[in-house]
Amino acid sequence: MSPVVALFNELAVHDKHLDAVFVCDRAFETQSHGLMQAVSVPVAVRVIHSGKLRRYAHLSAFQHLLVRGLVWNNFKDLFKIFAGFFESVRLMRRFNPDVVFTKGGFVCLPVGYAAHVLRIPLVIHDSDTRPGLTNRILARWANVVATGSPLENYHYPAAKSHYVGVPISPRFRPKTPPQQAAYKQKLGFNPDKLLVVAVGGGLGAVSINTAMNHAAPALIEQGIGAFLVAGKAHYDEALQAAPKSELYKVAPFVFERMDEVLGAADIVVTRGSATFLQELAGLGVAAIIVPAHQLGDQIKNAKVFHEAQAALVVQNEGIEQDNRLEQAIITLADDPMMRRELGERLHAFAKPKAAQQLATLIMTAAKR
Repeated sequence: MSPVVALFNELAVHDKHLDAVFVCDRAFETQSHGLMQAVSVPVAVRVIHSGKLRRYAHLSAFQHLLVRGLVWNNFKDLFKIFAGFFESVRLMRRFNPDVVFTKGGFVCLPVGYAAHVLRIPLVIHDSDTRPGLTNRILARWANVVATGSPLENYHYPAAKSHYVGVPISPRFRPKTPPQQAAYKQKLGFNPDKLLVVAVGGGLGAVSINTAMNHAAPALIEQGIGAFLVAGKAHYDEALQAAPKSELYKVAPFVFERMDEVLGAADIVVTRGSATFLQELAGLGVAAIIVPAHQLGDQIKNAKVFHEAQAALVVQNEGIEQDNRLEQAIITLADDPMMRRELGERLHAFAKPKAAQQLATLIMTAAKR
């Protein structure tokens, strides 16, 4: 959702009277209200039903049929998609938008199809190097397709496809040592000590939470601070399992100034979200990527950065039981040269003008 915040702010620069509506599902409603507070103009948040086709990279087509509840849940979600479509139609008739922009998540499918049915210009954006199912479906009706990676990673029609990168806030830029020290103090850590920030995505990641809590004693023993963003759904469990130490803190979610939280870090542990990796690229911070094993897009994203020697990658399988994450953190903590080189290579992926370029595409589409 943070790319949408950056995009709204860029659009507001060009149109002081911008009317914006953000559509999400129930699971992200709280986070959406919080994040939209960072937009410079008022944004209405509306909730619709949405469903997804559950497909996992580590399972074959036949194995998907054997997982209890998977087929049934997919079947039920078809009805949620239909419900979301009719809700989207009602929203668009009410707000009468000049253009609809979708970011690629499964909640975007009913929204994008409603725009197509109502003949409203549609602009889609794909952050990941592996095109998602929603965008592959919507691309046939979209007026404009924007991508987060070079076009050779996709099979979208070349005539309407544009490589712009992933929109991020301009705050995600390299921090000076005094800024980093101030951010560490703001989080309650010693500015002279190393700090690890671990984030498992908007809803958190149990495997990363568990692995960080498992690694905590070794980190604390070496005087390394850690700030774990556990996710609202898993916060209580992660907090209960966390060691009691001034060097180790757990938070449920960060609604604002994530650039300061990440800017405080010497090392960041993260999932393979394209958006989050682009924010880290803007900052130029050393990263350890733990892609979710069931999400092919995250695996592909992690592979791209690993092959460029721009990040360390730790596989998710079994991470809760072993000490691979701990070892990766200690390796970087003991090697400042490696941290600097990883950060520099990651920063080479930054696209600081992505929001500006995407806003131009959207405004052009709206004028058609």
